[in-house]
Amino acid sequence: MLTINNLDVTFGSHRALHINQEITFEKNDRIGIIGSNGAGKSTLIKTLLGMVPFEGKIESTITPQQMAVHLQENNYSSNVSVKTIMETMLGLKVSDSQELQQLITYFDFDSSLKKRFSKLSGGQKQRLTLIIVLMQQAELTFLDEVSSGLDFETRQTLMTKLTDWFADKSKTLCVVSHYYDELEKLTNKLLLLHQGEVVCFGTKEALFEKYCGYSVITVEDNEQTRNHFSTHRKLAAPSLVLAIACNDEAEELEIVSHCIKSNINYKRRNNDIEIMTLNAKAQEGFVDEK
Repeated sequence: MLTINNLDVTFGSHRALHINQEITFEKNDRIGIIGSNGAGKSTLIKTLLGMVPFEGKIESTITPQQMAVHLQENNYSSNVSVKTIMETMLGLKVSDSQELQQLITYFDFDSSLKKRFSKLSGGQKQRLTLIIVLMQQAELTFLDEVSSGLDFETRQTLMTKLTDWFADKSKTLCVVSHYYDELEKLTNKLLLLHQGEVVCFGTKEALFEKYCGYSVITVEDNEQTRNHFSTHRKLAAPSLVLAIACNDEAEELEIVSHCIKSNINYKRRNNDIEIMTLNAKAQEGFVDEK
């Protein structure tokens, strides 16, 4: 569907993106684009949409007009009803489109149609833009921080809705998010960026195995656990977490058995995006600026 080769994007003297490997988005992919602030995530989306000049090569079987995007900031008129905004953006009447009516109902948005945009909650504003974006039924859809600023419950509800909506769609989806649980739900591949460069790209399972191993056992990081597992291979992990790498099932069983005998609480992980991300950057030589 879309292949990136040797892509460079610069703004003045600042190089915002430098991709020196082949990255391919295939039909029906669910790709999570992840990275810290300034990694180049939004710049990449805008480049693929033809909104930003670049050097290099992007081969695509679809045009930017066949793509849809939900950007971080979406501003609408506050002086008219949400229904008017929706009909103006889509160029059709709600009453004339069964597909639009289904989306409105699916996202529980019927009661919001008569409101003005300024009167919507954060979650309702996001649903408005999602309805407009999904109504385009694009071959490739970008969702850029779609749940940013929402409370936990609203975010979880929205992610469940999106996961279910795309479950039976043969479309490609790219999701930018800093919430690991969202990427776990929505994606099957990950593109990890760091300061404009690609750290890694591939399926979640393949990347976890490459950078973490067969599985990871996590325990509380304290003097007791560090002593208990002093001879085992440790991985980079979030604060207060000790991550012990397991190369195979036998090693995993040995570590779990030790945890049980020593009354140490543990969690088994075989597809943890946060731990994978930390170790991918460490092993590929990417260091966060302090």
